Amino acid sequence: MRTRTILIFIDGLGWGGTDPAVNPCLDYGGCLLRLPSDGAVPTGGTARPIDAVLGVPGVPQSATGQTTLLSGVNAQGVLGKHLTGFPNEALREILREHSVLKILTDRGYRACFLNAFRPLFWEITPEQQWRLSATTVANLAAGLPFFTLDDVTAGRSVYQEITNGELRERGFDVPPRTPAEAGRILAAQARGYDFMLFEYFQTDKAGHSADLERCRGELRRLDEFLQAVLETLAADLQEQTLVVLTSDHGNLEDCSTRRHTTNPIPLLAWGRDAREFVAGISRLDQVTPAILARHPA
Repeated sequence: MRTRTILIFIDGLGWGGTDPAVNPCLDYGGCLLRLPSDGAVPTGGTARPIDAVLGVPGVPQSATGQTTLLSGVNAQGVLGKHLTGFPNEALREILREHSVLKILTDRGYRACFLNAFRPLFWEITPEQQWRLSATTVANLAAGLPFFTLDDVTAGRSVYQEITNGELRERGFDVPPRTPAEAGRILAAQARGYDFMLFEYFQTDKAGHSADLERCRGELRRLDEFLQAVLETLAADLQEQTLVVLTSDHGNLEDCSTRRHTTNPIPLLAWGRDAREFVAGISRLDQVTPAILARHPA
């Protein structure tokens, strides 16, 4: 079996404190994201907190954190600050050269960004596409195709909020999915690739609301999704498949604030080599190099 890595990027999920009145990860009703943990998570996973600040004063933000995650370059260090929103030109240049999707594609591996895009994406200019999220830029840098809503309907892709509820509210004719159904789609599609990236950012939106129950709901949805991914890939995880979950900055784990936090972020992994993979990483900028080491040139 070929080596396979699945990177599930969860926006705005930190490794918080031990007060359940502040940290919804402690009592959301699931088990896979009950953080902080003692290093072991159910279904044979391994977890540890890793640094997302990277020696740069201030609070980690999305543009720099995501660029760092997807490139292995300390993007906040390059800029000398944490940058919110979408990448600027300096960050786009980093992703053009160092996107994990680009490097793996250049090495001859099959890679994909599984998230589906709405039709509006193809109605804007290429220049406007390059000014979108770090994940979008990373995929553009690799020259890889983007999935459409037809792919969602056919079960070849997953929309960013997993259930298609948002799409249906907008009037798109796509089938409703449970988180478990979406998880099984991701797992089935992953078998056709050496590397897969999936992004979930509803967690960051929930964190900005500081609504404890809303945050718990997002965690329950993710837990169901992840359980299905891991159950579907159970046999693969005994071989050369690794499922990795991490974030770009803290937020949801601290409902005492509507802002991002300086908390560490979680790094979780499931698979035969999970313990060794996690043990070798202590910082956000080490995640992509560790993935690339699994898929050498």
